Amino acid sequence: MKTILHLADSRGHENHDWLDTHYTFSFSNYNNPKRMHFGTLRVLNDEVIAPGKGFGMHSHQNMEIVSIPLEGELEHKDNMGNLSIVKSGDIQVMSAGAGLVHSERNNSKDEPLSLLQIWLFPTKKQVSPRHDHQVIENHKINTFNPILTPYKDDSKVWICQNAWFYWSEFDEGISQTYRTNLPENGLYIFVVEGSVKVENQVLDRRDGYGIWDFEKINITATKNSKILLMDVPMTL
Repeated sequence: MKTILHLADSRGHENHDWLDTHYTFSFSNYNNPKRMHFGTLRVLNDEVIAPGKGFGMHSHQNMEIVSIPLEGELEHKDNMGNLSIVKSGDIQVMSAGAGLVHSERNNSKDEPLSLLQIWLFPTKKQVSPRHDHQVIENHKINTFNPILTPYKDDSKVWICQNAWFYWSEFDEGISQTYRTNLPENGLYIFVVEGSVKVENQVLDRRDGYGIWDFEKINITATKNSKILLMDVPMTL
């Protein structure tokens, strides 16, 4: 088993007043050659956007983009005619493919928006752009709830990559065993809230931990916790 640890306070950080962001991987003005990506996971940004503020129209190509609001509401508009309000408890995906132009902003004039912005390299380039947004429903406590897959599924969003995401809420003291979906995949664990132990490694709030070349791992909540698991290919 191989691992890489990214502690919360080791991440890149920029604060532009309206946008306060922590970068797990190199992005914007944060450039760390040792932190370019984890397999096909290219971006993991932990963002807080001020009320009424956001990003104007801008373009993307050949990237799978996932947005998960943690608190507040994200307004999305794009050049395909989509307008959606993505709330805490929802997930949004975009296959930028051959080219997509969109804007995103905090839908509230009073409350900040906290969200995770995640990018993955796709399996194919120049695909037709696509947008999808779903409520993450039927959460079960103390288990791994699939919220994203590589397959078209009415109950989950999907992307053009052999990746699976799981949202998990564990009570303190609960242990579960995780096995990757594909032997060539690795697992990136991001602790949204709380604290967990992965085998012998303790992870606290906003810590990240990448694991590959393994068959199974044990995850134990040392506090009531929320964690995001990203099961992704390790080769581009």
